[in-house]
Amino acid sequence: MSMSPKHKVYQGVLQEIRKYIDDHELRPGDKLPSERELSEKLQAGRSSVREALRAMELLGLIETKHGEGTFLSHYQPYHSVEVLSSFILQEAKTKSDLLFAKKIIEKEAARIAYAYIRDEDIGELYGIIHDNTLNSNEKHVAFFQYLFYKTENLLLARVWQLMDEFSYTIASLSYDQSFYLKLIHLYQSNDYGKIEDLFNTLPVKK
Repeated sequence: MSMSPKHKVYQGVLQEIRKYIDDHELRPGDKLPSERELSEKLQAGRSSVREALRAMELLGLIETKHGEGTFLSHYQPYHSVEVLSSFILQEAKTKSDLLFAKKIIEKEAARIAYAYIRDEDIGELYGIIHDNTLNSNEKHVAFFQYLFYKTENLLLARVWQLMDEFSYTIASLSYDQSFYLKLIHLYQSNDYGKIEDLFNTLPVKK
Protein backbone atom coordinates (compact mmCIF):
# COMPACT_ATOMS: atom_id res chain seq x y z
CA MET A 1 0.00 0.00 0.00
CA SER A 2 1.41 3.41 -0.96
CA MET A 3 1.16 6.58 1.04
CA SER A 4 -2.31 8.09 0.77
CA PRO A 5 -2.78 11.18 -1.43
CA LYS A 6 -3.74 13.24 1.63
CA HIS A 7 -0.53 12.29 3.40
CA LYS A 8 1.55 13.12 0.33
CA VAL A 9 -0.03 16.59 0.13
CA TYR A 10 0.46 17.15 3.85
CA GLN A 11 4.14 16.15 3.65
CA GLY A 12 4.62 18.23 0.53
CA VAL A 13 3.20 21.35 2.18
CA LEU A 14 5.53 20.88 5.15
CA GLN A 15 8.50 20.73 2.78
CA GLU A 16 7.31 23.81 0.87
CA ILE A 17 6.87 25.81 4.07
CA ARG A 18 10.38 24.84 5.14
CA LYS A 19 11.69 25.88 1.71
CA TYR A 20 9.81 29.18 1.99
CA ILE A 21 11.45 29.83 5.37
CA ASP A 22 14.89 29.04 3.96
CA ASP A 23 14.42 31.06 0.76
CA HIS A 24 13.27 34.13 2.70
CA GLU A 25 15.95 33.64 5.39
CA LEU A 26 13.39 33.83 8.17
CA ARG A 27 14.71 33.62 11.72
CA PRO A 28 13.13 32.85 15.12
CA GLY A 29 10.69 35.62 15.93
CA ASP A 30 9.93 36.41 12.27
CA LYS A 31 6.32 36.30 11.18
CA LEU A 32 5.02 33.77 8.67
CA PRO A 33 2.41 34.65 6.04
CA SER A 34 -1.20 33.94 6.99
CA GLU A 35 -2.81 30.60 6.26
CA ARG A 36 -4.59 32.13 3.27
CA GLU A 37 -1.40 33.72 1.94
CA LEU A 38 0.57 30.48 2.30
CA SER A 39 -2.19 28.61 0.51
CA GLU A 40 -1.91 31.03 -2.42
CA LYS A 41 1.89 31.16 -2.45
CA LEU A 42 2.29 27.38 -2.25
CA GLN A 43 -0.75 26.64 -4.43
CA ALA A 44 -2.03 24.21 -1.80
CA GLY A 45 -5.42 23.74 -0.18
CA ARG A 46 -6.01 25.70 3.01
CA SER A 47 -6.86 22.51 4.90
CA SER A 48 -3.45 21.02 4.00
CA VAL A 49 -1.69 24.23 5.01
CA ARG A 50 -3.63 24.25 8.28
CA GLU A 51 -2.62 20.64 9.03
CA ALA A 52 1.04 21.37 8.27
CA LEU A 53 1.07 24.46 10.50
CA ARG A 54 -0.61 22.55 13.30
CA ALA A 55 2.03 19.81 13.13
CA MET A 56 4.82 22.42 13.18
CA GLU A 57 3.24 24.09 16.21
CA LEU A 58 2.98 20.79 18.08
CA LEU A 59 6.68 20.20 17.48
CA GLY A 60 7.54 23.66 18.76
CA LEU A 61 8.76 24.99 15.42
CA ILE A 62 6.25 27.85 15.28
CA GLU A 63 4.00 29.66 17.72
CA THR A 64 0.70 31.43 17.19
CA LYS A 65 -0.02 34.69 19.00
CA HIS A 66 -3.68 35.57 19.21
CA GLY A 67 -4.48 38.59 17.09
CA GLU A 68 -0.90 38.88 15.82
CA GLY A 69 -0.21 35.86 13.63
CA THR A 70 2.18 32.92 13.39
CA PHE A 71 5.89 33.27 14.19
CA LEU A 72 8.97 31.09 14.00
CA SER A 73 9.68 29.75 17.46
CA HIS A 74 12.83 30.42 19.45
CA TYR A 75 12.78 26.75 20.53
CA GLN A 76 15.97 25.11 19.23
CA PRO A 77 16.05 21.35 19.91
CA TYR A 78 19.17 20.74 17.80
CA HIS A 79 21.13 23.28 19.83
CA SER A 80 19.93 21.63 23.05
CA VAL A 81 21.10 18.26 21.78
CA GLU A 82 24.52 19.58 20.85
CA VAL A 83 25.08 21.23 24.24
CA LEU A 84 23.65 18.57 26.52
CA SER A 85 24.73 15.38 24.78
CA SER A 86 28.38 16.16 25.52
CA PHE A 87 27.90 15.32 29.18
CA ILE A 88 24.46 13.75 29.67
CA LEU A 89 25.10 10.67 27.55
CA GLN A 90 28.52 9.66 28.79
CA GLU A 91 27.54 6.61 30.82
CA ALA A 92 25.99 3.43 29.44
CA LYS A 93 23.27 3.48 32.13
CA THR A 94 22.18 6.97 31.07
CA LYS A 95 21.99 5.86 27.44
CA SER A 96 19.90 2.84 28.37
CA ASP A 97 17.61 5.00 30.51
CA LEU A 98 17.09 7.41 27.62
CA LEU A 99 15.99 4.68 25.22
CA PHE A 100 13.69 3.22 27.87
CA ALA A 101 12.15 6.62 28.66
CA LYS A 102 11.61 7.32 24.96
CA LYS A 103 9.73 4.07 24.58
CA ILE A 104 7.54 4.96 27.59
CA ILE A 105 6.62 8.32 26.06
CA GLU A 106 5.82 6.68 22.74
CA LYS A 107 3.58 4.21 24.56
CA GLU A 108 1.71 7.06 26.25
CA ALA A 109 1.30 8.85 22.91
CA ALA A 110 -0.12 5.67 21.39
CA ARG A 111 -2.57 5.34 24.30
CA ILE A 112 -3.66 9.00 24.23
CA ALA A 113 -4.03 9.01 20.44
CA TYR A 114 -6.37 6.02 20.69
CA ALA A 115 -9.33 8.27 21.54
CA TYR A 116 -8.75 10.44 18.47
CA ILE A 117 -7.96 7.88 15.77
CA ARG A 118 -10.56 7.76 13.00
CA ASP A 119 -10.87 5.69 9.82
CA GLU A 120 -8.97 8.26 7.76
CA ASP A 121 -6.13 8.18 10.29
CA ILE A 122 -5.82 4.42 9.87
CA GLY A 123 -5.17 5.00 6.18
CA GLU A 124 -2.55 7.63 6.97
CA LEU A 125 -0.70 5.30 9.35
CA TYR A 126 -0.75 2.43 6.87
CA GLY A 127 0.54 4.81 4.22
CA ILE A 128 3.55 5.71 6.37
CA ILE A 129 4.44 2.10 7.13
CA HIS A 130 4.17 1.00 3.50
CA ASP A 131 6.05 3.98 2.07
CA ASN A 132 9.10 2.45 0.39
CA THR A 133 10.79 5.83 0.06
CA LEU A 134 11.37 5.91 3.83
CA ASN A 135 13.92 3.85 5.75
CA SER A 136 13.01 2.19 9.05
CA ASN A 137 14.08 5.15 11.20
CA GLU A 138 12.21 7.64 9.01
CA LYS A 139 9.08 5.50 9.16
CA HIS A 140 9.36 5.35 12.96
CA VAL A 141 9.67 9.12 13.26
CA ALA A 142 6.84 9.82 10.77
CA PHE A 143 4.58 7.26 12.47
CA PHE A 144 5.00 8.72 15.95
CA GLN A 145 4.93 12.31 14.73
CA TYR A 146 1.46 11.52 13.43
CA LEU A 147 0.40 9.98 16.76
CA PHE A 148 1.74 12.98 18.71
CA TYR A 149 -0.14 15.24 16.32
CA LYS A 150 -3.34 13.36 17.19
CA THR A 151 -2.73 13.73 20.94
CA GLU A 152 -2.61 17.55 20.60
CA ASN A 153 -0.20 17.55 23.54
CA LEU A 154 2.47 20.15 22.76
CA LEU A 155 4.64 19.45 25.79
CA LEU A 156 4.70 15.70 25.25
CA ALA A 157 5.56 16.22 21.58
CA ARG A 158 8.49 18.49 22.48
CA VAL A 159 9.86 16.10 25.07
CA TRP A 160 9.67 13.23 22.58
CA GLN A 161 11.32 15.29 19.85
CA LEU A 162 14.24 16.13 22.11
CA MET A 163 14.61 12.50 23.17
CA ASP A 164 14.45 11.40 19.54
CA GLU A 165 17.30 13.77 18.65
CA PHE A 166 19.33 12.45 21.60
CA SER A 167 18.67 8.83 20.65
CA TYR A 168 20.12 9.34 17.17
CA THR A 169 23.43 10.31 18.78
CA ILE A 170 23.74 6.91 20.47
CA ALA A 171 21.55 4.35 18.70
CA SER A 172 19.17 3.62 15.89
CA LEU A 173 15.77 3.27 17.50
CA SER A 174 13.03 1.73 15.41
CA TYR A 175 10.76 -1.26 15.84
CA ASP A 176 10.00 -4.30 13.71
CA GLN A 177 7.38 -3.48 11.09
CA SER A 178 5.04 -6.02 12.68
CA PHE A 179 4.82 -3.74 15.75
CA TYR A 180 3.38 -0.81 13.79
CA LEU A 181 0.92 -3.08 11.98
CA LYS A 182 -0.21 -4.63 15.26
CA LEU A 183 -0.72 -1.20 16.82
CA ILE A 184 -2.81 -0.06 13.85
CA HIS A 185 -4.85 -3.26 14.17
CA LEU A 186 -5.51 -2.49 17.84
CA TYR A 187 -6.84 0.92 16.81
CA GLN A 188 -9.06 -0.73 14.21
CA SER A 189 -10.40 -3.33 16.63
CA ASN A 190 -10.88 -0.81 19.47
CA ASP A 191 -8.67 -2.90 21.73
CA TYR A 192 -7.19 -0.20 23.99
CA GLY A 193 -6.21 -2.64 26.75
CA LYS A 194 -3.64 -4.43 24.62
CA ILE A 195 -1.63 -1.33 23.66
CA GLU A 196 0.47 -1.49 26.82
CA ASP A 197 0.98 -5.25 26.39
CA LEU A 198 2.26 -4.62 22.86
CA PHE A 199 4.84 -2.13 24.10
CA ASN A 200 5.88 -4.32 27.02
CA THR A 201 6.85 -7.16 24.69
CA LEU A 202 8.55 -4.86 22.21
CA PRO A 203 12.06 -5.76 20.96
CA VAL A 204 14.17 -2.67 20.28
CA LYS A 205 16.71 -2.48 17.46
CA LYS A 206 19.92 -0.85 18.60
